[in-house]
Amino acid sequence: MHDTPLVFIDVETTGTRATRDRITEVAALKVVEGKVVEQFVSLVYPGTSVPAHISRLTGIDADMLADAPTFQAIAGELLAWLGDACLVAHNARFDASFLRNEFKRAGYTYRPKLVCTLRLSRRLIPALPEHNLAALLARYHIQQTCQHRAEEDATALWELWQAWQDEFDANTWQAALADEQRHRTLPAHLSSEQLADLPSAPGVYLFYGHNRLPLYVGKSVNLRSRVLGHFQRDHQDDKEMRLAQQVQHIEWEETAGDLSAQLREAQLVKTLMPIMNRQLRRQGNLKTWYWPSDAPCPTLVSGKAISQPQPGKLFGLFRSAKEAKETLRSITEEYQLCPQVMGLEKGKGRCFAHQLGKCRGACYQQESLDAHTQRAHQALAKLQVSAWPWPGRIAIREQSRKGGPVAYHVVDHWCYLGSATTKRRAQALKGDTPRFDVDTYRILNRFLNTPEQHQLTIAPL
Repeated sequence: MHDTPLVFIDVETTGTRATRDRITEVAALKVVEGKVVEQFVSLVYPGTSVPAHISRLTGIDADMLADAPTFQAIAGELLAWLGDACLVAHNARFDASFLRNEFKRAGYTYRPKLVCTLRLSRRLIPALPEHNLAALLARYHIQQTCQHRAEEDATALWELWQAWQDEFDANTWQAALADEQRHRTLPAHLSSEQLADLPSAPGVYLFYGHNRLPLYVGKSVNLRSRVLGHFQRDHQDDKEMRLAQQVQHIEWEETAGDLSAQLREAQLVKTLMPIMNRQLRRQGNLKTWYWPSDAPCPTLVSGKAISQPQPGKLFGLFRSAKEAKETLRSITEEYQLCPQVMGLEKGKGRCFAHQLGKCRGACYQQESLDAHTQRAHQALAKLQVSAWPWPGRIAIREQSRKGGPVAYHVVDHWCYLGSATTKRRAQALKGDTPRFDVDTYRILNRFLNTPEQHQLTIAPL
């Protein structure tokens, strides 16, 4: 890094989403052989409004930006000015992500080398309680007249860099820089030691933020690849950027295979309620359409019916009665079924849908009830809930690789009762009262349809 120019840079933006928000100011100092040789400072017209809270923070408002150039207008000049210099920034992934996206919009590719002073601070002064730029500047008595302006922050960052070089001996300084470069793809708040033992095996992982706030739960057949993958595309994905900005701690559990990982992921999401998991959340009052074999139409019932043997068929898994009724109404109209016979409308005789040509007349015997029922079952077939094909509980043995962990998953009428490491322990599993879960049902249904593909063996208990 001795021969590479360093560019101490800071950008101000309209928000935190690198893919959608825009740069409003860029300032950079080019340092060669320990001396500032050039600087680049410019306001940038973002082409969008600046939120009020951002203006209060930075002092940059619409009036200041009205006559500023667009990023596209300065992109060529800035790219040439940056050259192959290494960018130095506090929380460098943030600044670099915005620059990469702005250059991309302008038709350029920019993939700079980075040094993150936030990560560097954590390596140099691990006992320091706060590593944000304001705290570091206060520690080294570096004065700023205006925080959150790009030129002030870039200049302060260069002064901080010089203070570190004065404080630490050459070996300590170079070792910290080398370690920073080895782990430059990791989030600034995450210690590299946490990832040292991540296995290339199936399992679940948990991302935590400040004060161990659960951020995200995920699963993979290759934990190491998946976890590291989160931090390699944050410049093009807002969710990954938010994770990279907030994650401070990672935990993981190795599992016997993909089925174990998916079951455990669903369980952890419902237990921990991580703020960035949208799917697999605990469902509300699950509903399904129950159609007894001797009834002319289905009845909307609780999802609990799915875990209980029924003398009829169940159709659909819905998170609300409204969703269930809208789905049935849509199918009724698509297949010219009678809304009266299907129980969606009250009345006798010819229905209004028939007058519109949307019903074949089961409401007044133009179509026989048997023919209507047969067509309705065919129309609903794609929604049919799979019947439990065993008389009672089963154990699903899983082991995805030789020498890896073994798991026996105990399931009864699509209800997951738990897992054990041996069949004997699995037989002893009682669990709480079985509770049907739509996500677990979908996971199990998918795996049990093709058990051989997933190295699963099934045995009744």
